[in-house]
Amino acid sequence: MYRSAIKELENWKNSKDRKPLVVFGARQVGKTWLMKEFGARHYDSAAYITFDSDNIFKSIFEKDFSVPRIIHELSVATNVKITPDTLIIFDEVQECPRALTSLKYFNENAPEYQIIAAGSLLGVMTLEGTGFPVGKVDMITMYPMSFYEFLEAVEPRYVQLLKTPDFSAISTFHDAITKLLKQYFYTGGMPGAVRKYCETRDFGEVRDLQKMILDSYYADFAKHIPSSFIARTRDIWDSVPTQLGRENKRFLYSGMKEGSRGRDYEAALNWLTNTNLIYKLYRISLPNIPLIGYKEPSIFKLYMNDVGLLSARAGLDIKLYIDDNDRTFSHYKGGLAEQFVLQELIATNNKLPIYYWAAEKNTAEVEFVVQYNDKIIPIEVKSGKNVKSESLKMYRNEYAPACAIRTSLKNYGVIDGLYSIPLYMIGSLSAILQ
Repeated sequence: MYRSAIKELENWKNSKDRKPLVVFGARQVGKTWLMKEFGARHYDSAAYITFDSDNIFKSIFEKDFSVPRIIHELSVATNVKITPDTLIIFDEVQECPRALTSLKYFNENAPEYQIIAAGSLLGVMTLEGTGFPVGKVDMITMYPMSFYEFLEAVEPRYVQLLKTPDFSAISTFHDAITKLLKQYFYTGGMPGAVRKYCETRDFGEVRDLQKMILDSYYADFAKHIPSSFIARTRDIWDSVPTQLGRENKRFLYSGMKEGSRGRDYEAALNWLTNTNLIYKLYRISLPNIPLIGYKEPSIFKLYMNDVGLLSARAGLDIKLYIDDNDRTFSHYKGGLAEQFVLQELIATNNKLPIYYWAAEKNTAEVEFVVQYNDKIIPIEVKSGKNVKSESLKMYRNEYAPACAIRTSLKNYGVIDGLYSIPLYMIGSLSAILQ
């Protein structure tokens, strides 16, 4: 299995100003595999410490933050002689807040040690008395596998073709790649689901595994959320697939239950976004630089973290994904296509500011607006080959962007600054715009 995030770890290892590294990401996105694989590839030895199953590791951090003592006791507990050339892995570090705090002291007193820490709930951890070691650690976020990473596992011969990108050759294989995209819409990017599909080619087994992942998320709600807002967190989580299936996908609190108010759900919504279980996409009033200056905080859409999990929660039938037509992409009012494009933009350009635009009274809407270098680029998502739409036309007439993107099932082409990009190539946005 290939994960592009391993390049970020390689850059971290080779950095002259390296600090302990913290890997954020939702549960089941492959953080443990990434750290272990990185250790196996680039180190003679690695000390793996997980805090969710062995209290001995937790007890090592309860005494003090003396780095020599911690290194000595970790060496004994792991049976690995830890030196500055050893990769030290702290997994499920949310179960031991003092271990996360200790990274500050490693950075200040023993920067020669190479440490990577990861956990699925780091965004909502509270470190009483010490706080998060801001400025003392490097940080990256890991996401579900992108479509290109899925192809590396399932059908790698097309990957370089898409990344180059060789548009003439791509058109030859358009139908074959579109079929693979349908498969990705079902399996999504959770590594366990992709691995299961590679091993069995059985969509039923993939769906069973996705349901297990979703059950683990519900278990996290019960275990880690204050009881005062567990029910409200579940209300929002359960509402996301329903609201994405509507024509107007703007998130409305009243869409959960009548009389619901935003201020009652603020803590629940923050928990879901800070754990990377959902993405929150704000509307902008004007497409000007910087986009954040035109963000409308009270108007937003919510998406899930993975298109496969969205498919599972929506209960979409397998026939949608294997029939020789385009229903997979147009079903669910284009919600799957939007979900896919957003997570591809995030996974392949995770520092790209992303918003959406809608005219007053919602008479027109462009699904995504991104700030790319010195340009503001609208991205319209069409879920089939019918690309007729007045929304992007209205946007271009009013704001005259230097370029605009329409992504659909049609082949690549450029006319008068409008780029037509196949859905499966949205991960090559940077290469196309260069």
